[in-house]
Amino acid sequence: MNTHSENLRVECAENCGNAPKKELLRDLSIAFAKLEVDFCMAWVTDDIVWEVIGDHIKRGKADFEKALNHMNNRKVQQLHIHNIITHGNAGSVNGILAFHDQQRFAFCDVYNFRGFGRNAKIKTITSYFIQIS
Repeated sequence: MNTHSENLRVECAENCGNAPKKELLRDLSIAFAKLEVDFCMAWVTDDIVWEVIGDHIKRGKADFEKALNHMNNRKVQQLHIHNIITHGNAGSVNGILAFHDQQRFAFCDVYNFRGFGRNAKIKTITSYFIQIS
């Protein structure tokens, strides 16, 4: 899947086909890159815990939303998703983010869902974010 949206180029080798959680994690990664806060907020639990390793831990929906809104000074130019893996109530996405200032970061987000169903919300996110150029 390759798309262009609001100056964001998205490349995703994964064919999410009949895998709703993979589809959700792909869409959530795109929403993070585009800073679509409402979409992100709709898929997390009230007691969400988001840990960006080596940087911060946000607890609860209000802190999560505040952190997302704080990221609005960084404009992502390209999102390249390498892998989306799901199993049971867990999933992960890894890839590369390229920003308008030419900085590039490798990322991996590990998600734990509140349940196993297709509409289960995310209760924890652990993010690894490493500058590569």
